[in-house]
Amino acid sequence: MLKLKTKNNPCEENEKNENLKKIFHSKYFFSVIAILFITIFCFAMTPVTLQNDTFYTIKIGEQITQTGIDMQDHFSWHEDLAYTYPHWLYDLATYEIYANFGMDGIYIVTCILSAILGISLYIVNTKITKNQITSFILTALVIYVIRDYIAARAQLVTFILFVWIIYFIEMFLKNKKIRYAIGLVIISTLIANLHVAVWPFIFVLFLPYIAEYILSVLSEMAIYRKLKIAILKIKINRLAKTGKNENKKIALEEELQQIINKNQKIKIKREEDLKNAYKIRFIKNSNVKWLILIMIICAFTGLLTPLGDTPYTYLYKTMEGNTTQNINEHLPMTIADETEALTAIVLVLGILMFTKTKIQLSDLFMISGLCYLMLATKRQMTMFCIIGVFILNKMICEFIEGYTKGQKIQFNHVTRGIGYVIMITVMLGASYHFYEPKQDDEYISTSDYPVQACDYILENIDVSSARFYNEYNYGSYLIYRGIPVFIDSRADLYAPEFSGKEEDIFTDFINTSSIGTFYEDTFEKYDITHVITYKNSKVNMIIIETKDPHYKKLYDDKYFIVYERLNV
Repeated sequence: MLKLKTKNNPCEENEKNENLKKIFHSKYFFSVIAILFITIFCFAMTPVTLQNDTFYTIKIGEQITQTGIDMQDHFSWHEDLAYTYPHWLYDLATYEIYANFGMDGIYIVTCILSAILGISLYIVNTKITKNQITSFILTALVIYVIRDYIAARAQLVTFILFVWIIYFIEMFLKNKKIRYAIGLVIISTLIANLHVAVWPFIFVLFLPYIAEYILSVLSEMAIYRKLKIAILKIKINRLAKTGKNENKKIALEEELQQIINKNQKIKIKREEDLKNAYKIRFIKNSNVKWLILIMIICAFTGLLTPLGDTPYTYLYKTMEGNTTQNINEHLPMTIADETEALTAIVLVLGILMFTKTKIQLSDLFMISGLCYLMLATKRQMTMFCIIGVFILNKMICEFIEGYTKGQKIQFNHVTRGIGYVIMITVMLGASYHFYEPKQDDEYISTSDYPVQACDYILENIDVSSARFYNEYNYGSYLIYRGIPVFIDSRADLYAPEFSGKEEDIFTDFINTSSIGTFYEDTFEKYDITHVITYKNSKVNMIIIETKDPHYKKLYDDKYFIVYERLNV
């Protein structure tokens, strides 16, 4: 029986269009709600109390406006220390905010940057996976996990830029549009000026895609077959020129065609195997060749700074010294102590091992590399979370689709009224829970920083001639108050790899504060005139217990004590 093709019923077509419009408006409304509550949550997670790096950031920014970038330190009483200004652009911007809006301005801008990070994570996740619900949930979880790293520091800006690096790479590989390449070059230039210490990490993000491409090329190579084809073609051409041995020429042509046909079958079989890979799939994306070119161009953006060769040498010098071995956030991670990181690793492994979900080879390289970096240095947990969340989101979405027989969950079923009620209740409750304990916090903690002690010092001691011994954690605050320091949290400045001095000031501090070296030996070496220290420090406890006659107490409060060192 002949079936005629009929046009769609106009009513059915209109109904279909109306349903599509409803879904579109529902998705748009969900995004608005998601961005709103991500913003609220990020504001709630932003600490009020400033970290020590913020204080020297303000003063360095001020100094840049006055003297420019002269590659010299101006805030320690040690003479002629070389300083690399590793985040000069951020320092300058922070000072301008402080100069115009004070501490309130710094706090508000930190809240805004935190919100931009959260919104960026949500948008990029949504663009990559097309799933707004999982993107929203995972974004909130990432912000929660990295909450201790949300602060008025240059790293907060670079977190945002790294998120967009992943987006630009993914989009460039998808459609090779020049705007994404330009975006990568611009971001590389910004990071080289905002936070030079993490600039080399940009190239780490390129490597998984390049490694996948190289392996895909190698998998297609059959050198011995190509060599045999080339030899046969030479023989055939030679016989064709002589016009002799026509039968041999025909036999060689048949052999050549057989090899070509066999290669073609092998290629088809390989493509089918890759499509039906058990767990790991990879493709040969020809756009990666252009991505390599972009990476090479980005490597030259390190020259677009006023810092000379610092972008190329900073990481090497840092790793060469011992500062990373003595700063908590640079130490290796103890995985048993990091519940969130352990949960993420178990989740990724669980999805791969016990479900039908597959992973792209480049994603496997990326998550493995990030995991290694995180275990090697605990501060890299931030990058594991911020970059790894895109891979985890893709895996979760594939898992969901696989167990719903390839059918995506209907968006309007998930975002009915009850869904929004739950979402709003949870996000507002979590935001209040994290914000409420910080309501009465001050920008400067008097238990962490010697606020009253500095007041006393500035009123009673000539700081231009004094040589204070102080401790690492509050040295930046002394700088902020205009008191020259023995050391502060610019750790690299005090290492010989950077300072240009033979003396290892950083190591001397570590040994002195831990009583690995008798404090009086260090004080004599550096001609210390005054000491400001925590009351519960080892140095102070020994001075008190031994009633050391070399030290006259000038001031003390609940947390800090100030001594004058006497020549007895």
